[in-house]
Amino acid sequence: MNASKILQQLMQQAGGSQKGGSSSGVDVKGMLSGLSKQLGGGSSQGGSSSSGFDMKSLLGGGAMGMLVGSKRGRSMGGKALKYGAIAGVGVLAWKAWQSSQAAKNGNAQENTAQTASEGERVEALSGEYQERRSLELLQAMIMAARADGHIDEQEQALITEQIDALGADQEMHNWVEQQLKAPLDAQALAREADSPQAAREMYLISVAVTDDQNPMERAWLDQLGSALNLPKEMTAELERQAQQAG
Repeated sequence: MNASKILQQLMQQAGGSQKGGSSSGVDVKGMLSGLSKQLGGGSSQGGSSSSGFDMKSLLGGGAMGMLVGSKRGRSMGGKALKYGAIAGVGVLAWKAWQSSQAAKNGNAQENTAQTASEGERVEALSGEYQERRSLELLQAMIMAARADGHIDEQEQALITEQIDALGADQEMHNWVEQQLKAPLDAQALAREADSPQAAREMYLISVAVTDDQNPMERAWLDQLGSALNLPKEMTAELERQAQQAG
């Protein structure tokens, strides 16, 4: 399985989208515009012309845009999409921890042993450790994208197709298909976290692909934060970091 390769490319897509550029070769804005027309039209059925569903722009949008954009009622002019939180998920989750420590301890230096016990940022990992963390974050992202209950079979197929286009091997393809159909289970997802840093990253990347004004998505974030044993002040700080990243 090549989860780390897929996650890295999604992070690169997110970084390019945040800057409004085309460094990733992906027209995410065009894709999101077409998808929001489809989902905002009151029907998520497969029909294309009646809903304004632009298959060409959607297929050109990339897996990143599919996961962030598959939201009923979210429009391009509405709540800002938090691409920057995905592009810098490890750094931002670490900053959230540092901010929480500073709030607790004033400006005292971080305890070295405590810092080490928090775990490494995803960007600093390598080998099997990077692969495991990447799977954790991809699983969190997919579950969060499904939290509003409106990713239908057609959209599931398109997400899988876009992830395949990033170079997913067969094992990765099968895993993505399984995740798109598995029950949403915050406790099961939280058990995958391999460190406190992993838990923060999983929550932060979930924030990035949800709209906290949507009751179902807000409920998912609350369930996940609780399952990950993240204090309320930490989830609030992670959400703040996501909003600032844009």
